[in-house]
Amino acid sequence: MVSSGDYKVKECEVEPSLYTVKAILILDNDGDRLFAKYYDDTYPSVKEQKAFEKNIFNKTHRTDSEIALLEGLTVVYKSSIDLYFYVIGSSYENELMLMAVLNCLFDSLSQMLRKNVEKRALLENMEGLFLAVDEIVDGGVILESDPQQVVHRVALRGEDVPLTEQTVSQVLQSAKEQIKWSLLR
Repeated sequence: MVSSGDYKVKECEVEPSLYTVKAILILDNDGDRLFAKYYDDTYPSVKEQKAFEKNIFNKTHRTDSEIALLEGLTVVYKSSIDLYFYVIGSSYENELMLMAVLNCLFDSLSQMLRKNVEKRALLENMEGLFLAVDEIVDGGVILESDPQQVVHRVALRGEDVPLTEQTVSQVLQSAKEQIKWSLLR
């Protein structure tokens, strides 16, 4: 504690850390979870996570602001049609960094879903969402904040579908191309 006139100011000695993001959430317009990825054990059980998600939704779904302090956490958020996007960090985290993650996620999904960022389109492209989140944040560390790079990497990873997960027509097309190239050699 440092005395400053009549006020006592608590010194905040927080070590700098790369672990900036505590969670990324996407909720629907009823506050139900569509996507949630927690990067630490602030809320270790699913029950605690769901309670936190309901609380955060109730506090933010009627406001036009983009940032909130809730339960000792910094929350940045954005809504689109019937979706609510949240990026959560600790109370001492830089809001601009968290907002960069939120904007990157939203803009990446917007490009991947052809500007149709709504619940139905998102549910049909959950694999793309998982890949995009993994490209943006890994273990709470921000890896990428450029949506163009994220979309490019997700497209590259989407092309490498294992043989067991391909449809019959995809396997036949791949076989035709391989035969064609072997005949042209």
